[in-house]
Amino acid sequence: MNYIWVFLILISIITGAINGKLDAVVLAMLESSKKAVEICLGLIGVMAFWLGIMKIAKEAGIIEKFAKLLNPIMKKIFNEVEDNSPAISDIALNFSANAFGLANASTPFGIKAMEELQKENKNDKETATNSMCTLLAMNTAGFQLIPSSVLAILVAQGSKNPTEIILPAFIVTSITFICAIFISKGLERFFK
Repeated sequence: MNYIWVFLILISIITGAINGKLDAVVLAMLESSKKAVEICLGLIGVMAFWLGIMKIAKEAGIIEKFAKLLNPIMKKIFNEVEDNSPAISDIALNFSANAFGLANASTPFGIKAMEELQKENKNDKETATNSMCTLLAMNTAGFQLIPSSVLAILVAQGSKNPTEIILPAFIVTSITFICAIFISKGLERFFK
């Protein structure tokens, strides 16, 4: 991937020099760098807010209640997972963080859930279980109730109505999430 970026930068500089617009290329790079920092600062605030909310919810026991509420559904989806497994709670945390558009914040929860699922892996420790594959598919689909990262980027870019993305994002991520689960469960029959 680094080679691709270097290639693109070099091509931009060479093309700008050939066309006599090297100053425009340099100006665009500086403006883009400035905008990237502004977007990152906006994202830091949003991430800090939602991570704080998730921490409060976890310490208040809301996440555990949410996990218990999701337990019947999770047991159907993750039918290999043992009863009262800590993996279910970690999966619920991961799902919650993804639902609020915090893909980066959900990563530690997803890793913890995978570690718990690996502890329960009775097969070859080098081979992922069906539950691990399903969790990966669910994470890749990335269901979102509130796409907060996208909202933060839109606000940083000066969008007049950044919330108009919420309904389309909800519809698309819901469809991909459900498809990911069905495809994963369907493929389980062929790959044991």
